Amino acid sequence: MRIDIITVMTEMLTPFISESILQRAQTKGIADIHIHNLRDYTEDKWKRVDDYPFGGFAGMVLQCQPIDNAITSLQSERHYDEVIYVTPDGEQFDQPMANTLSMCENIIILCGHYKGIDQRIRDHFITKEITIGDYVLTGGELAAAVITDAIVRLLPGAIGDDASALNDCFQDNLLAAPIYTRPAEYKGWKVPDILLSGNEAKIKEWEIEQSLERTQRLRPDLLK
Repeated sequence: MRIDIITVMTEMLTPFISESILQRAQTKGIADIHIHNLRDYTEDKWKRVDDYPFGGFAGMVLQCQPIDNAITSLQSERHYDEVIYVTPDGEQFDQPMANTLSMCENIIILCGHYKGIDQRIRDHFITKEITIGDYVLTGGELAAAVITDAIVRLLPGAIGDDASALNDCFQDNLLAAPIYTRPAEYKGWKVPDILLSGNEAKIKEWEIEQSLERTQRLRPDLLK
């Protein structure tokens, strides 16, 4: 899978994709992640990519021309399943969306900055708009990092145990059950006996019960 991220803040993303699961996935050839500096695509001699908005509104807006050049250049080299713009007013990112995007072959993620991007880019290039929460960030880089991480870890071979990703929170619209590791007793705090029993059927039943209880208590909205 190839992910191309367009940004004006490359230094925020380059270290992120060079660590942990993302780095290993790239080394294995499972993921191919590229960071593109939007300023490399501007025709402005001062490398400006933003300007004041029409109408007298506050803030600065990323211009059409450099974004058009960046996306058009990438699309001339390959087909992209999605051209994603990360924005506070996008569709809420969740696990089902991550699952769907992980099945794509190539995607572009465009990071906004300042007050965002010219609406004409959204109208003519963007196929999907995504938010990671109801709040505003300085730019879309953190959101792009979150989306990239959530997608790549789902790719077969990206993590040591593929089944682990399938048991994560939200995969079945439920929170995960509590988990424990050795030692079985620490400072008098004991692991539930059922987990030490070796009875797989009973353990699975306990896991489902715990998952339902935690979801009802912490995120009842998921059960709707």
